[in-house]
Amino acid sequence: MCVEQVHIYRDIFGNPFRPVTFFPSWLTPTSVAIATGIYDDRAFDRLPILADALQDAGCEDADILGHCRGDGPHVRGCWVIDGVLGKG
Repeated sequence: MCVEQVHIYRDIFGNPFRPVTFFPSWLTPTSVAIATGIYDDRAFDRLPILADALQDAGCEDADILGHCRGDGPHVRGCWVIDGVLGKG
């Protein structure tokens, strides 16, 4: 397995040793709309905007915010997007 594949797996599954809960209070109409747009358009460059929306909604989870603000790579199936959209 090459390094790029490992990064893609991390984008899809996150860290299996540190499960994350997406609290309903974070799933505001704004954060869900941003996540939907990212998913539909594959516009992963908008993930930092999602991080800001989640933070505005009270999310302080370093793994979630760091993932959204990280360089990626990001792919459809990203654990944060799926968590916000209830796909995970």
